[in-house]
Amino acid sequence: MAAIDRTILRLAIFELLHRDDIPPKVSMNEYIEIAKKFSTEDSGAFVNGILDRIWREQAPASGSSSV
Repeated sequence: MAAIDRTILRLAIFELLHRDDIPPKVSMNEYIEIAKKFSTEDSGAFVNGILDRIWREQAPASGSSSV
């Protein structure tokens, strides 16, 4: 995993799990775009897959609807 992808995921996961004032779709879209711009060609899809999986797994536990 590229170091920039790891950093992007850390920030995005924090926002998804701990920032209730930021809609999950907004966080996910922003970090996917950052990955596309600053990392490898496949990073956008990789970050998207990881964030989507984390959101889907944590959403039922918090009572939120899935993205």
